[in-house]
Amino acid sequence: MQKKSKYIPVNTLPSGTREGIIIFRNFFNGLPNPKEVGRPHRDNGHLFILQEKGTTHIEIDFEKHCIEESSIIYINPDQIHHLIAFENATISTWIITSENLQQENLELLAALTPASILPLKAETLAIISTTAALCIQFSERKHEKLFNSILKESCNTLVTLVASQYLSEAKATDHHSRFKVITKSFKSSLEHHFTKIKSPKVYAQTLNISTPYLNECVKTTTGHSVSYHIQQRIVLEAKRLLYHSSKSIKEIAGELGYNDYSYFTRLFVKGTGMTPLTFRTKNLG
Repeated sequence: MQKKSKYIPVNTLPSGTREGIIIFRNFFNGLPNPKEVGRPHRDNGHLFILQEKGTTHIEIDFEKHCIEESSIIYINPDQIHHLIAFENATISTWIITSENLQQENLELLAALTPASILPLKAETLAIISTTAALCIQFSERKHEKLFNSILKESCNTLVTLVASQYLSEAKATDHHSRFKVITKSFKSSLEHHFTKIKSPKVYAQTLNISTPYLNECVKTTTGHSVSYHIQQRIVLEAKRLLYHSSKSIKEIAGELGYNDYSYFTRLFVKGTGMTPLTFRTKNLG
């Protein structure tokens, strides 16, 4: 068995492409390349998969997903994923690093994390597919004097178009009640501070509301308490590190903000039903 790295593998964009942006359209069937996308990894950019035809099987943060045709998914740079198999799949794929994204797009994508698979209507699929095809053409025109700017701006337009579809879907099912707005703000704050802030009270203070009111908002919206969400975010990151790195459990506990190894272990058991060591051993195969 291949020895695991101290760190989760990160795929970088291949040489010969514009620094920080890659976009292509291709047909796939069968198993992916195990040394590249078939092994669990992170990308050093924001990944989009536009499923135009067929099916793609993928695992994202320990959950298996089936991407059917006429749909899209956004995967952020923190999410660990690997492709499992393709079934007569025609997909357009693009990766763009954070420094190449407009600030507005960075903020939009942060609000979408984690994003689910989004089914697209035929006309919407056609528009996004056509825009992606145009971006691919731009990526091949390296002789252009303003090649970098043309590719960067066109791909940002594509990202904005996709983000718009996610926002439209959210508005169709969400009337933006105050409870939901507060819950969204809490989740965004949690994503940025989960390794340092573990107290519901502190999250409530950052939102200028009381702890009971924050808990009421989050529980009404999601069905779970603030403490539950904090615990689950910690457990997810612990799983990522246990499965995809060779760091010791003590090192992982410290990285997640726990100097008390025993407390971290009890938290992990509460969230998964097994100890960190058992989880790592179970997944070694």
